[in-house]
Amino acid sequence: MRIVPVGHALSIFFVITFAICIAWGLVTPPAMHMHEAWEMMMPGFHWLSFPTFLIGLAWAYAYGWYTAIIFVPLYNLFNKHGAAA
Repeated sequence: MRIVPVGHALSIFFVITFAICIAWGLVTPPAMHMHEAWEMMMPGFHWLSFPTFLIGLAWAYAYGWYTAIIFVPLYNLFNKHGAAA
């Protein structure tokens, strides 16, 4: 497994998921929002303005790369025997 494709794929997945969650928050009552969780995980993000939405997208993209940087080497480490079979 290669880190660059996984990093881009996870980052885009997280960006899309974040955008869907924001859209959900715009059409549902406040009791169903996720913005409290986003505000804790993404410094600089506050509900909701365009600049803070962009900050959230940047954090989502960064979290995708963080996940890939940790996951891919671990996967490759534990899959050494599977690749040879």
